[in-house]
Amino acid sequence: MISNANTKTIQDSDNEIVPEEINKFRYKDLKINEYSYLFNNSTTEDLLKIAYALKTKHKSKKIITYSRKVFINIINLCKDICSYCTYRKEPEEIGISLLSPEQILSIVEVGRKFRCTEALFVAGERPESKYNEAKEWLKKYGYVSTAEYIRDVSEKVLKKTGLLPHSNIGNMTKKEMSLLKETNVSLGLMLESASERLSNVGMAHENAPSKHPKVRIKTIENAGELKIPLTTGLLIGIGETLEETIVSLLTLKKLNQKYGHIQEIIIQNFSPKINTKMANFLPPTHKFFLKVVALSRIILPEMNIQVPPNLTPNIYGNYLDAGINDWGGISPVTIDHVNPEHAWPKISEVEKTTRDKGLTLRPRLPIYPEFIFSDKRYLSKEIEQYVMDLIDSDGLVKKRYLG
Repeated sequence: MISNANTKTIQDSDNEIVPEEINKFRYKDLKINEYSYLFNNSTTEDLLKIAYALKTKHKSKKIITYSRKVFINIINLCKDICSYCTYRKEPEEIGISLLSPEQILSIVEVGRKFRCTEALFVAGERPESKYNEAKEWLKKYGYVSTAEYIRDVSEKVLKKTGLLPHSNIGNMTKKEMSLLKETNVSLGLMLESASERLSNVGMAHENAPSKHPKVRIKTIENAGELKIPLTTGLLIGIGETLEETIVSLLTLKKLNQKYGHIQEIIIQNFSPKINTKMANFLPPTHKFFLKVVALSRIILPEMNIQVPPNLTPNIYGNYLDAGINDWGGISPVTIDHVNPEHAWPKISEVEKTTRDKGLTLRPRLPIYPEFIFSDKRYLSKEIEQYVMDLIDSDGLVKKRYLG
């Protein structure tokens, strides 16, 4: 059994002070109970020291990235009902979104004027399988599936604006993902949790079969087999135990060791929403969540790890101490349609928060540099030139593009 972290330090090759325990985490995979022991028996300060040291060893020492995006809410009908979600709408509800190609291009064009480089397409889980309204909407434009529609809309966006599509539309078949790879630089699918228990009666995913971990893991594996850069992550505080969170992180680690395609992991804190079954469910405390973020870095030392800054305003700078190296997508144009009650901080504010920690904020594309320059051909030939036109030698957005 590993003892809890202490504050003894050594000098590494770059003359930076790091906790002595760092070598244990760099070369050894711990067991679930050992990670749990470390979490429960370490002070927050000590856990953060280890995480920050690991981030410094494996990621850029000074640069923190984000993706400047425009958020396009394609269709928010969804066949699932998650107990915490307000994104999903019924056909008769105010706020339903069924965007035409012209509306999408109009939104993206505004994003282009604000120097966005990412067009984030979000949709509910297979709405056409449940709603005639969704079927008719797709039929109107000559499609039978949301994936087909987004594939072609993505191509229009690429050719007319140069923004890079990144789609998060739920589980897909391998054929659908292969289709989207033609016009998307990356895809997104949150695992949320590897706990099958959360699909039981009375739990968060009781009425959301697509959130069952076996289904989600299959889609993540499909992306790996197709060499699609994937953004995934966990939602913390929806009824899972600490041990289940550790299992979820280890599950993603194992998948990435096999395929190498997970480009970033989002660690997102649950935020209760009115008019949901979990409206009175307590969110994780900041201290607990901060330690989970740190533990994520310890389990996944080489991974790009991000926390959305809009879900914990005023205190999100603390996550830099916990070893994150990215803020995720931030939009200067559109709201966060999944969490509309949480406004994005201004990019200038995020830049100052990052600078106050002695770090530098740089915009990236919705595909990370290591995947752009990889010899595994993560980019389709149709997209490659669009990407190369936007980046500098580090694979980040050219400064001159931002004006």
